[in-house]
Amino acid sequence: MAAAPGRWPLWVTLCLGAALAVDRSNFKTCEQSGFCRRQRRIQPGNSPYRALLESLELGPDVAKIQLVNEVTQVPLLLELWGLTGNVTRLRIQELAPLRPRFQVPDVLLGEPPAERLEVTGRDEGTLELSLGPGGHRLLVTERPFRLDLLRQRELLCSVNARGLLVFEHQRRRRDSDPPKDPPGEEGAAQEGPEDGAGSTQSDKPAESAAEPEEEPGMWEETFKTHTDSKPYGPTSVGLDFSLPGFEHVYGIPEHADNLRLRPTEGGDPYRLYNLDVFQYELFNPMALYGSVPLLLAHRPRLSLGIFWLNAAETWVDIGSNTAGKTLFGKLLDYMQGGGETPQTEVRWMSESGVIDVFLLLGPRPHDVTAQYGRLTGTQALPPLFSLGYHQSRWNYQDEADVEAVERGFEEHELPMDVLWLDIEHADGKRYFTWDPAKFPNPRRMLEHLAARKRRLVSIVDPHIKVDAGYRVHAELKARGLFVKTKDGNDYEGWCWPGSSAYPDFTNPEMREWWASMFAFDQYEGSTEALFTWNDMNEPSVFSGPEVTMHKDARHFGGWEHRELHNLYGLYVQRATAEGQIRRSGGRLRPFVLGRAFFAGSQRYGAVWTGDNTAEWDHLRISIPMCLSFGLAGLAFCGADVGGFFQNPGPELQVRWYQAGAFQPFFRAHAHLDTARREPWLLRPEHLQLVRAALRRRYALLPLWYTAFYRCHRQGIPVMRPLWMEFPDDPQTFAMDDQYLIDRVLLVHPVTEQGARGVHVYLPGEGEVWYEDETHEQYKAPQTLYVPVTLGTIPVFQRGGTVIPRQDRPRRSTEAMRGDPFTLYVALSPQGTAEGELYLDDGISFDYATKNQFLHRHFAFANGTLTSSSADPRGSMSTPAWLERVVILGMGRPERALLTTHDGSQTPLEFRHDPEHSVLTLRRPGVPIGEDWSISLR
Repeated sequence: MAAAPGRWPLWVTLCLGAALAVDRSNFKTCEQSGFCRRQRRIQPGNSPYRALLESLELGPDVAKIQLVNEVTQVPLLLELWGLTGNVTRLRIQELAPLRPRFQVPDVLLGEPPAERLEVTGRDEGTLELSLGPGGHRLLVTERPFRLDLLRQRELLCSVNARGLLVFEHQRRRRDSDPPKDPPGEEGAAQEGPEDGAGSTQSDKPAESAAEPEEEPGMWEETFKTHTDSKPYGPTSVGLDFSLPGFEHVYGIPEHADNLRLRPTEGGDPYRLYNLDVFQYELFNPMALYGSVPLLLAHRPRLSLGIFWLNAAETWVDIGSNTAGKTLFGKLLDYMQGGGETPQTEVRWMSESGVIDVFLLLGPRPHDVTAQYGRLTGTQALPPLFSLGYHQSRWNYQDEADVEAVERGFEEHELPMDVLWLDIEHADGKRYFTWDPAKFPNPRRMLEHLAARKRRLVSIVDPHIKVDAGYRVHAELKARGLFVKTKDGNDYEGWCWPGSSAYPDFTNPEMREWWASMFAFDQYEGSTEALFTWNDMNEPSVFSGPEVTMHKDARHFGGWEHRELHNLYGLYVQRATAEGQIRRSGGRLRPFVLGRAFFAGSQRYGAVWTGDNTAEWDHLRISIPMCLSFGLAGLAFCGADVGGFFQNPGPELQVRWYQAGAFQPFFRAHAHLDTARREPWLLRPEHLQLVRAALRRRYALLPLWYTAFYRCHRQGIPVMRPLWMEFPDDPQTFAMDDQYLIDRVLLVHPVTEQGARGVHVYLPGEGEVWYEDETHEQYKAPQTLYVPVTLGTIPVFQRGGTVIPRQDRPRRSTEAMRGDPFTLYVALSPQGTAEGELYLDDGISFDYATKNQFLHRHFAFANGTLTSSSADPRGSMSTPAWLERVVILGMGRPERALLTTHDGSQTPLEFRHDPEHSVLTLRRPGVPIGEDWSISLR
């Protein structure tokens, strides 16, 4: 939630942008970012770095080789690992730094297991390493330094092939004393960046033969009215990667852009720097609220990933020798044996830290996302209620307003699971409190919602009102847990409460304290029905440079903010999620929505695309944005339905509900200055369409929950681009206006005003797709023109799949517990189908700690539908039963016979639609959790 123009003093309004568009002057370009400007001046050519192959130290699982800059003579240390599961890691750091350089903590699940390395070849100037049993080899070239990664004889990736390795070594400023630690920081952490600490070879850096010329911005940098002191000087790092055969790359969210990343020559690189961008623009590489430094590359028969583990400000340049080509470009020429080999060049540039890179070698798309999941964790399994519909605005005014809105959903027979309260619910924007006049009895309000099987989310932002009488501020100040200025004072800036201090979430003690605040006896009025929204956690500082924290602010251990900026939001969401878990004694799953994120944030909750606008382009861009999030592990993504800023017309509002119903996180939200837009304020004909979209979402919740379970276990995105399932079809590679839910539903939301039809591409050679409502059958591959009305959502079920649904309308997910299921069995051209259903209690960790879950596998072959256990560890029982089976693409049988787990047999009634070849079996009545079969003869 960005600031509202006109509600703050003039200087704040100017800072945030008074017009209804981003004020670009508030945010840096590459040219205005000193290290990006310096690195971009370096053009491809011979690298000054040489690998000292004679320095090789080969351990059982790591190879160490010294590098030297032949201009400055500064030595670096290269470390290489072949990790289990087709992953290669390389790390470059200074051999003898003046002070330790920041290495990102708390993102990796642990030290990844490594394979045994072997030297398999050596000649003058080249070293060959075997990276384990996967057949991958690494060639290390001495001068200029270069790495080439091969699988058998196929070149997968080259590192520093363009000679763009940059490692700005630490140095002392000429004619100055060394920097001192800020007051109170001496010895704050054993591994902090105090001068000289941690040097592995010497207390002094290697003597430089030719120090680079100093230039403005290396030791101090000014942007607008803000000056950034740089007591340790320039410390940026950069490296280039060449990807032969690839012309499609994706990832590195968050950007409001197409799914396929574009070449950046002639413009700014993509920027990764978590920022509160007011009224963000579309289709440009500007930084937004979150950052995941993961890039994926795909071509037929091969997918790769590059994970650049660095939490500082980062820019990513994309180059391509196929820029400007048609859809199929040079890739098809190459596949057909002619033309130049497509190649993509990727250049990473970060302000500080070390070079720590994981090359995810696939080879399939699902392998790449699984490899990333093994490194950083998979999406936390969300509580079931959070997959329902969420109703929010800034702000529901008081308890009576909350009750009236909840009653409106009941009266208009609209399913809804969660109501949300924004910043005005707190007492003077003092988080963990309630406005005593507007919300005098929050516990009663929460108990009323819980009795209706609904829940509440309140906002808790990570800026704390400076107020000696406010317990949160007083305690954190007394404990010294706020971020510090470069001079050692509490860092303060302007945010929603006015003057605010910022908790140092990088400090484990701070996170522990924050988590304790969610205990029911600490967060007064809270109950198990209350969950949390962490907004503004970039962190947003209205009075700060680029609306965020000064880079020379100091964190736990003396680290500068510049070194860990992109981690801050992850730590906030992590501490909040841990607090929710602890308040239940570790029994119940949390739900936390965060706006800022980094690699690993998927372990702690949901994210959304931020403060969008009620415009058709913003509806359209929500699809590639969420697809990009999912590729980077953040599967629980959504966009504010209806748009946060401005007022949508009824057509746009309906279309946004229809699109939101088929995105993972489904929440309507709106700005304080917009008109109220609860669904029943629409005209009756539009309200009916919103009701239909909501009910369609709830009917498909078994599919959504099962897909999230698979994502949690395997790291496969829930909402995914078509090329993940059809990796050899080039027509899908740049497609981002349609997508798949799991592998079973193809969705093409209508995102054009006044649309009368859409073109839907149905992929898969020899496959068949069924329209989800009419059950019309279509052969693939083909591009199908689908006529649409305002009530149409083009959705197709893939032939060969089984989808479980719960079709009885209810008020919420909790009210659906025990409801019967319908199985939609869509036959392949071979007359087969399979699918799964995952169930647990929807709220607790018992599925993991006590095997309290149910995981069923459904298969149709040779005229028989069977149900069996997909995981025999599951021991949960359920009263839910099978109400109907709908088989698509089926002829009329003579009879249908149900056989239960004990061998008893019962004939079933059925109805057959010959026009659409749809067979409906009525009331099998068998428990959904038991083994059974239905034979059709």
